[in-house]
Amino acid sequence: MELYLIRHTSVTVAKGTCYGSTDVALNDTFEAEAEEVKARLEGLRFDAAFTSPLSRAVRLAAYCGYADAERDDRLRELDFGEWEMKSFDYLYANDVRFREWCEGDYVNLPSPGGESLAQQMERFREFVEEKKKQGYQRIAAFCHGGILACGLIMAGQATRENALAAVPPYGSVVRLTV
Repeated sequence: MELYLIRHTSVTVAKGTCYGSTDVALNDTFEAEAEEVKARLEGLRFDAAFTSPLSRAVRLAAYCGYADAERDDRLRELDFGEWEMKSFDYLYANDVRFREWCEGDYVNLPSPGGESLAQQMERFREFVEEKKKQGYQRIAAFCHGGILACGLIMAGQATRENALAAVPPYGSVVRLTV
């Protein structure tokens, strides 16, 4: 199955903030960024389009002509739990659990009240397997950096250990065969 993962455009959150599953606003540059994404999708035909239920993905899907994209919770960004909306620098300096998470096994160790990359991978894998069983040949998924990391791992283009560092920038369109 061909899977097009489309990352939302840039957000109003300060760089270095854990905003994962928090529903945050998009930058004022949304329309210009979204127009570039729309142009990259021009001419592509999908059997179906899906989107994370978070507004930053839903809004991009609608702008690109997929207002009816099916919302699917499995496409949500990584849930950072107690760390949501806190800066990485603050957490690193003040929360030993965060330092252990960063320096240790963030792949398998969930954030307090949140999830691990392995848990996000599992829900994304379930999404992909379901769509394959339903017979889709080509789908679009409007989503987030964490889901793109999961897709790169699934397609063999990244490892669990380096996937977060390999996440494409906002507004990226990544074609994978899964």
